[in-house]
Amino acid sequence: MADLPNDSHPYASLTPDAVLDAIESQGYWSDQRIYPLNSYENRVYQVGIEDAQPIIAKFYRPNRWSREQIQEEHDFTLELAAQELPVVTPLLNKQGETLRHFQTDGSSTGFDFSLYTRKGGRAPELDNLDHLEVIGRVMGRMHNIGSTKPFTHRPAISLQSFAIDSSNFLLDSDFLPAGLRDSYQSLSEDLIAQLKQHFADTPAKQIRLHGDCHVGNMLWRDDAPNFVDFDDSRTGPAIQDLWMLLSGDRQQQTMQIETILEAYEEFYKFEPKELKLIEPLRTLRLMNYAAWLARRWSDPAFPHTFTWFNTERYWGEHILSLREQLSALQEEPLKLSSFF
Repeated sequence: MADLPNDSHPYASLTPDAVLDAIESQGYWSDQRIYPLNSYENRVYQVGIEDAQPIIAKFYRPNRWSREQIQEEHDFTLELAAQELPVVTPLLNKQGETLRHFQTDGSSTGFDFSLYTRKGGRAPELDNLDHLEVIGRVMGRMHNIGSTKPFTHRPAISLQSFAIDSSNFLLDSDFLPAGLRDSYQSLSEDLIAQLKQHFADTPAKQIRLHGDCHVGNMLWRDDAPNFVDFDDSRTGPAIQDLWMLLSGDRQQQTMQIETILEAYEEFYKFEPKELKLIEPLRTLRLMNYAAWLARRWSDPAFPHTFTWFNTERYWGEHILSLREQLSALQEEPLKLSSFF
């Protein structure tokens, strides 16, 4: 298993002093209090401001998204907010811009970053049907807006990038234990073949999405889910933003999705055939997640946080999860009641 060096990484020059200098370069006077928040792909900090509320600063991982792609994410959130959807949007500077840049010492390119008002809230209760109904209504509004035009720069959720590229990356690396390598290769080939068939059999309308709509990206306040972190916003089928809200056994999931969709369809028409894509999309997420951790392993934050990764036990459990997904891909999808 790979043990990559971590003495050099994209955030090596993003010291606390550099973060504070970046904030003050935008006209804010810091009180020198800085707290890192849970974020690994990017770096996110709460920064205290003299005689004012703290602000949130998000520094984007270099070379992950282009400036055009980041700007498109920002523009999407501003478009949603303009229609009074509860989303957390980046702050505008005096020039009306949301994407900022700061050149740090020791970096040849510096960092793109954005600033946000600090918002409080708690996670919504996904076992609360009233919460699911409200979420469904907001998601319907979001998808109605997301369907009005395409992204120009941000990519789509695809079999190639999430499954094929992920599998190829791991097989070309030293992460997989020798004793599990053949099992992973055979299993990933079977999964990719199944996924190709599923996506071919169930073509779905592609719209602009949140893209990573799990409970950690919603702050429940004022009786509504305030959506944060559109960093993974992509083009894809509507069900991508809904399936991560489901949990429990088949009966519970059916009740949950029907609750969501009854409210959702007040604003946007859902195509029931997209329920067939839940397990394929879950498979893409599992395959992509393992490769994402491997790709980021040279960043010191990852070995420090994901201590269970890069062990033989992890890869054995990952392969077991993928085998379960292979079986799930062959099961009947969720079905809605006849009134849908």
